[in-house]
Amino acid sequence: MLLHFRDPAKLRTKTILYEESFYARDSGTLEQLKELSSRRQAIQDSINGISTITPVIAREMAGGITSPVLQDLQKIERYLPLLENLVTCVVEKKQNRNVIQWTSQLAIRWTSPLSGQSGRGLKGPRYFQVDDMRYELGMTLNLYGALLRERALEVVCTDKAEAATLFRRASGVYVHLAKNVLPPLKASLPPESCPEVTPTLASIMSIICLAEAQAVTVKKAEEKAASGSLLAKLHYGVVQFLDEAELFMKESCADLNDISGKLKKFIRIASVLHESRSQRYIAAEYTKIERFGVAVGVLRYSLTRVLPLRPGKIR
Repeated sequence: MLLHFRDPAKLRTKTILYEESFYARDSGTLEQLKELSSRRQAIQDSINGISTITPVIAREMAGGITSPVLQDLQKIERYLPLLENLVTCVVEKKQNRNVIQWTSQLAIRWTSPLSGQSGRGLKGPRYFQVDDMRYELGMTLNLYGALLRERALEVVCTDKAEAATLFRRASGVYVHLAKNVLPPLKASLPPESCPEVTPTLASIMSIICLAEAQAVTVKKAEEKAASGSLLAKLHYGVVQFLDEAELFMKESCADLNDISGKLKKFIRIASVLHESRSQRYIAAEYTKIERFGVAVGVLRYSLTRVLPLRPGKIR
């Protein structure tokens, strides 16, 4: 069993029309801006759940791809190169007053499913605005990484090798966010911004993706009837990743002062789950050599870890 935590993919955004905010000196540039808006609109309609395109037409437009998640990934992959080119141009002229004004007119707004109370408004999710094109790039990459995770969860039952690869790709996206995209954005952030724009959360998500890839590896090993000692080690490898993510979160509480409680619970529950499975295999190995007292002790310890996670007990 692989626990699912799908909140990172529940991002929403508001419309952006690049051609109405940025000045184009020639018709070619204007068409590029319109194409950028069009590609972004396709993503927005899908993630906001307002697309009027039928599944049949969507499949044809995606070249026969039937998975909505894979279709969204394709849309993002078509949008990102154009977006990155625009971001590069804007950053080079970031001190230009006109560029600053044009960027502000875009009103780049995204929701934050990984926020705590600050991510919720009176009438639904709150939209966070940052007047910096790197914010648009950062949130788009957050969505890309989250959808790679979703795609991995889609295929994990039928193609575990592909699922593990997708989780690792998602981890790489979050590493890129943490190291390259988000640090330069910090100076432009308002006092209250969403955790998705912090390198800390991107690093945590990267570690979680590696833990999920390891969990898929465990499932493959279990299907091949690997030895109990190997399975115990593989499960504990997942625990080590998740414990690293939890420790990172605790040490970075200043950056993540309003993080989703669901994310914290997911990390904790997944860690205890894999720890208990590791201990189950350890107990079975001791049973084989008739060290029953040690086996019982291992299982009792495992029980003390699992019992607090019963419904109503998690805090």
